[in-house]
Amino acid sequence: MASRTTLAGDPLTGLAGLDEAKAAIAAWQRDWPSGSGVCPLHAMLIAVGRLETVNIAYGAPTGDSALVEIARRIDHFAADELESAAWLAARVAGGTFLVVARERCSRERWQWFAEALADAIAVPIDTPFDDSSVRLWPRIALMRAVEGDKPDMILDQLADALHRAREERGRRVVWVSGELAHVAVSNQQLEADMLAAIDRGEIEIVFQPQYSLPDDTLIGAEALARWQHPEIGRLGANTLFTLAERTDHVAQLSRHIAERALAEASHWANDLRLSVNVTPSDLTAGSFAAEFLAMVERSGFPANRLTIEITEQVLLAELEQVTAALKPLKDGGIHVALDDFGAGYSNFRYLKILPIDMLKLDRSMVEGIADDERDLAVLRGITAMARALDLGIVAEGVEQDMQRTILQREGAAYYQGFLRSLPVSPAEFLALAQASEPA
Repeated sequence: MASRTTLAGDPLTGLAGLDEAKAAIAAWQRDWPSGSGVCPLHAMLIAVGRLETVNIAYGAPTGDSALVEIARRIDHFAADELESAAWLAARVAGGTFLVVARERCSRERWQWFAEALADAIAVPIDTPFDDSSVRLWPRIALMRAVEGDKPDMILDQLADALHRAREERGRRVVWVSGELAHVAVSNQQLEADMLAAIDRGEIEIVFQPQYSLPDDTLIGAEALARWQHPEIGRLGANTLFTLAERTDHVAQLSRHIAERALAEASHWANDLRLSVNVTPSDLTAGSFAAEFLAMVERSGFPANRLTIEITEQVLLAELEQVTAALKPLKDGGIHVALDDFGAGYSNFRYLKILPIDMLKLDRSMVEGIADDERDLAVLRGITAMARALDLGIVAEGVEQDMQRTILQREGAAYYQGFLRSLPVSPAEFLALAQASEPA
């Protein structure tokens, strides 16, 4: 099963380090069929600007926190967009990051991935020490490896392309070849295509199965969005929402995903739960709660089997508005989970103020617990706090049996991840659920 190559060699961000990334690329190269020509390997080198300015103006701790957040965004974006590929993310130096995927994909799709990731990185980052925020602007160099390209050669070519991009104002994405891919679909056309796809019901829903601890019983799924564009190929939820933000149609896309997910979940057995993600645009809209509750009622899916997942980025927007929006949803029986917990600098005040039922641990809080005592100690601290606050814990990104065993021992309630299943289609999830029913 393809997935992220986990090499947490950079102590600041938890991503792979330079040496580990080069070793992983070399190992992939040894597996390539000789004489195959173009290898199924794509790489991008990402450099964020203004880091030294941030360190001088706000101090090195703020610069470090910004790098941690950028690493989280890269990791999450790649996990969503490259779920069917073997891939790795690394911090190779300072504010420079590397993403490599062993996947056959078009130049157009790799370029769109880079453009959407650049948008995500450029979103302002709130500092953990005061109420200010910083913004770091990325430049990205892209390449497709060919047979004979060694790791050092790949990195040198990417670095040369980045240097060229710095000298060409207005260019934030550049190919090693010096030319951008011939993009048959413009930004404006892709945005229009997405809106048309929503209207035609072409945005697909996939489900990430969730399991209970300790008995590994299937308990439900998280709904995710995918779109198979006819020319670019498959686009994941992160790219979809990046496009929606450009056209101010985030709420429309979010509603479409929730409606599709609820319609599919209405066919599930009576004990299975559904989780859907809620965006900042949703929670800060005054009519959201009433409209969402009405949508749930129309679907026929019981509200008490539904969980909405919100991220800390949502909470940072308007805490009072978020609290007001969540209250009627809670009164209507819907559960609330705080998603990506531990990914950034969590504000524990949220746990006291907001009506939260669950903490959903970010994959970065899980991947090191089997071999790092400090990671395990952090997990134990979180589970102890959750018990004191009567909060359940869901762990995402579980890929190893030992991780599952430790999470069970430390009191987590549920988990999801590639250990048990990749995201599956609605029909595949229904079959999985039926196979899990007692004989």
